[in-house]
Amino acid sequence: MLNTVNPRQTVLVTCRAKYNNFGKDEIKDNIIALDWHIPLSFKPLMYGISAGKTRFSCELISRSKCFAVNFMSIDFQKEVLFCGRHTGRHMDKFTEAGLTKKDCDKIDCARIKEALAYIECEVVDEIDTGDHVLFIGKVAASALLNQGKRIFHIVGDDFTTTVD
Repeated sequence: MLNTVNPRQTVLVTCRAKYNNFGKDEIKDNIIALDWHIPLSFKPLMYGISAGKTRFSCELISRSKCFAVNFMSIDFQKEVLFCGRHTGRHMDKFTEAGLTKKDCDKIDCARIKEALAYIECEVVDEIDTGDHVLFIGKVAASALLNQGKRIFHIVGDDFTTTVD
């Protein structure tokens, strides 16, 4: 199926929630790389992301009821791969990937300062779709920060971008 639907724009989704880490409650920020995301509605403005049920970020988004979608440049291929291959359960992915954390404007979540654009969402529904959860978010804020060539996932470690 991937050959049929790819390439797809890869985004880094950020989330924040309270998490019990070895008996101690702490606020945890995390990043997940996703290809499965989509605009859903103009009125009200809605955006959807699909996250695997086994992913740490899926748990955090379900708890916090918010997420930020960060649109990244092709220049961040190494960071995107890192965020897609490692769990944030016991590490700070922002630090380990070398990305800068910036508080969102309208939701209790961090976003990525280096992103070309972002969308802040409040979860209004969660739909079980098998091994993934579709999070439907009402857009609370969004901004295009910089122009640039965005990253698109082909398959495995292969990425492409748009042409001029």
